[in-house]
Amino acid sequence: MLSAEQIQIVKSTVPLLESAGVAITEHFYKRMFKANPELMNIFNMSNQVNGKQQFALFSAVASYAKHIDNLGALGAMVERVAHKHASFMIEPAHYDIVGHHLIGTLKELAPQEFTEPVAEAWTQAYNMLAGILIGREQHLYQDKSQAKGGWRGARRFVVSEKTAESELVSSFVLTPEDGGAVVDYQPGQYLGIKVKPDHADYVEIRQYSLSDQANGRSYRISVKREELPQAGVVSNYLHDQIQVGDSIEVMPPGGDFYLKSLTQPTVLISAGVGQTPMMAMLETLASKQSSTPIWYLHACENPAQHSFDQRIQELKENHSTLHNHTWYNQPQLNHPFNGLMQLADIADELPLQTGQFYLCGPTGFMKFAKDQLLAMDVKPESIHYEVFGPHSDF
Repeated sequence: MLSAEQIQIVKSTVPLLESAGVAITEHFYKRMFKANPELMNIFNMSNQVNGKQQFALFSAVASYAKHIDNLGALGAMVERVAHKHASFMIEPAHYDIVGHHLIGTLKELAPQEFTEPVAEAWTQAYNMLAGILIGREQHLYQDKSQAKGGWRGARRFVVSEKTAESELVSSFVLTPEDGGAVVDYQPGQYLGIKVKPDHADYVEIRQYSLSDQANGRSYRISVKREELPQAGVVSNYLHDQIQVGDSIEVMPPGGDFYLKSLTQPTVLISAGVGQTPMMAMLETLASKQSSTPIWYLHACENPAQHSFDQRIQELKENHSTLHNHTWYNQPQLNHPFNGLMQLADIADELPLQTGQFYLCGPTGFMKFAKDQLLAMDVKPESIHYEVFGPHSDF
C-alpha cells in the first residue's frame, strides 16, 4: 500500500516525466527487448517503428502518476488496457519483467533525481497498478473460459469464407477447428488473432473488430490492406496468403467499446475501415426488429473503397428507421455529400439530445467528428469511440 509520502513523491516526478517525454519509453523498450527478446512475439513491432507504442506507454505512465491519489479517474484506462492485454494473453510474469525495466529505465535516465526513496515509491506504485490490471485480466480470462463456447488463450480457427468487401477491405469468416460453439460478444468488440507470416521475424498478434452480429458458431472480421513496410505485416499476409481452408490462432473476443443500448436512438459514425465495428452494431440493432431510430454515417475516399454498401442498402429497405448518409472525399457527380463529413448538413434530423453516438476511424477523423458533435451540444458522455492500435485520447 502506498503511503501519503510515497504518493507525493510519485506526483512530484510528473514534471520530470513530461520533460523527458517519449525518450523514457524509447529507452525502456530498447532495454526490455534486449534483455527479453521473446517479448517481441507479443508486442506489435510495427508500432515500435512508427512510435505509436512509445507515445501510448508514456501517456499511460504520466497519467497514472498524475492520478495516483485518485485511481477512480483511471477506471476507463484500466478497463481498456485490461481488455487489450487479455487479447495478447498477458500473464502476471510479464508484469514483473515490465516493472523491472521501467524502474531500471528511470534510474538510468535520471540518476540524480531518481533516488532510492523515489525508486521505492515508484516500485510500490507500479506494483499497485499491476495488481489492479492483473486482477481485472484474470476476471476476463475466467469469464471467457467459463462462458458457453468460451476458452482461454489461443484456439485454432479455420477460414471458412473470404470475401472482398471493397478495393481495400476483405472479410474473413472464422469457424473453430474443433467444431464447437464460440462465445458471444458485444457488438463493437474485437477479436485477437495470432499468426506467423512467412516473411515476418516474429509471431504477430493483432486485434480486428468483429463486423457482424454474434451467432454462436463463427466470427467475422473485416481487414483493410495497410501499406508496407512500417505497417500492414499482418493485413497483407491475410489478404495475400490466407485462403479458405487455412487456419489461424484466435483469442476470445474483448474490448471496452461496444453498443450501450438497444433502445436509445443510435448514431454510428465511421471513416474507412472504422465501419467494421459499426456493422456489428448495425446488424445487431436490425436483427431486433425494433423501432429504434438508427443513423449510419460513413466517410471514405470513393465508391471503390466503400465497403458493405450493398448490405446497408438491403437493411435500409427493410428497416424504415434506418437513415444512411455517405461522404466521399473524392467528389462524385450527383452524390449529395462530398468532401469531409459535415454533420451540420444533417443536424436537423439527428437526435442530438437523446441519442448515443459511436465513432470509429482514424484519430484525426474522430476528433473532427467529436468536435462537431460537442459544438452541437451533444453531451460528452453520449459520445463513445474506438481507436485502432495503441490508444490515445483527443
